[in-house]
Amino acid sequence: MKFLNKLERKFGRYYIPNLMLYIVIGNVIVFAFHYLFSDLGIPYFLSFNRDLIFSGEVWRLISFVFVPFNYNPIFMLISMYFYWMIGTHLESAWGGFNFNVFYFTGLMGTIIGGLITGYATADYLNLSLFLAFAAIFPNTQFLLFFFIPIKAKYLAYVDAALLICEFVISGVSGKVAIAVAFLNIALFFGGDFIRKIRDRIKYRKARQNFKRNMKK
Repeated sequence: MKFLNKLERKFGRYYIPNLMLYIVIGNVIVFAFHYLFSDLGIPYFLSFNRDLIFSGEVWRLISFVFVPFNYNPIFMLISMYFYWMIGTHLESAWGGFNFNVFYFTGLMGTIIGGLITGYATADYLNLSLFLAFAAIFPNTQFLLFFFIPIKAKYLAYVDAALLICEFVISGVSGKVAIAVAFLNIALFFGGDFIRKIRDRIKYRKARQNFKRNMKK
């Protein structure tokens, strides 16, 4: 994070404000065109395809981010609002520059993984946004199935467990995409996580020493 702070001091004015809003709008536009003109196969022309990228269709390196992972209108509306809300909160907490760095770091990792395996999707990158949100706002409550209140940190545990299970059963491309998402989280939160573990160990040792001294 010290390195990130140095980057922000030097390049902090260079970022895309409201980044997640533009990504959501792009997804909604692609969804709308596909929903209205499904015969055109627009998602196909935007999705990541290594062979076609090397053939000159370089826009696919970015355009796959705007391909929705579900074409149910209700689910699409809910998921886009959800990711817009998460992105907005992360940008408010981190600042626009840091949020841009987080997203584009994950995006670059996803692209590199896709160029290696031949396939890439933004789904796991978007899921990493929620894991980041839960790390910063662990006690924020969501309504599961619209009526069951549950804290973000518990949903994150479930998501992480499902991603690990999916990692085990996925092919090489799926494993790389999931690994990139976890790596992005580790880059930004690994230091804090290690410090928390160290603090807990120190706290337990201090309690044990205190108990020993009390017994003496």
